[in-house]
Amino acid sequence: MTADASDGAEIRNALLRLRRATGLPVAFGGLMEAGQRMRISELSGTATHALRSLVVTSGNGLGGKTLVLARPCVVTDYSVSRQISHEYDAPVAVEGLRSVLAVPVVVRHSVRGVLYGALRTALPLGGRMLDEAVEAARDVERALVVREEARTLAAEGGAGAGQEQVREAHAALRALAPKIADPQLRAELLDACALLTAEATPSDRVRLTPREVDVLACVAAGATNAVAAERLGVTPETVKGYLRSAMRKLRARTRGEAVVAARRAGWLP
Repeated sequence: MTADASDGAEIRNALLRLRRATGLPVAFGGLMEAGQRMRISELSGTATHALRSLVVTSGNGLGGKTLVLARPCVVTDYSVSRQISHEYDAPVAVEGLRSVLAVPVVVRHSVRGVLYGALRTALPLGGRMLDEAVEAARDVERALVVREEARTLAAEGGAGAGQEQVREAHAALRALAPKIADPQLRAELLDACALLTAEATPSDRVRLTPREVDVLACVAAGATNAVAAERLGVTPETVKGYLRSAMRKLRARTRGEAVVAARRAGWLP
């Protein structure tokens, strides 16, 4: 899948986390393009543009080795290391890098990109630094998974999927959104939710809070209060409170009536 601007933002955030957590002065990375190649699109702490847009092919250099092995790789002195090939020595030397680590971004068993951290001195990069780099890569992986699931669910809803599937997708997205720390990614998820209710604009006469909609979406998908609480990360009593509030606003006497009223008002698919 082709990387977009949002994916680039995830890489940038991960590089900042990597530098803060490890103290490494330089970090860079990118995602896979068509074919067995990756383009370095994001730089953090670099002194030159030598690495920008560098295309790394599978098997070549430290990053290419990481792409093939799908596991972290480290060299203590890049230019003389016998563990890697040396197609990219020139840009690495221009940037003045010596010790370099590379960790893969893996989504559904497929390597989707590489994050690098580097020193300008030839010193061993310890286990803690590698662990932190791996965690930064995990951040990117989680974000990519969430974004792709949102796109898939929205596409299924827009392509005429069964109504129950649409409702299940809507409930799943609503439950997932509050768990996402990145505000841009959270907004994308909620936009995907809106695509699933595109046939109706929420009524100005009935104003529900986001959490009330979350609870109603779970109820509409057949969830009990306990299941809804687990999905939303709250207590069953909290779910009951939101449900009572929504029922009052919708003038509904039962859960079923609340769901029907919410659909009529355009809040649910």
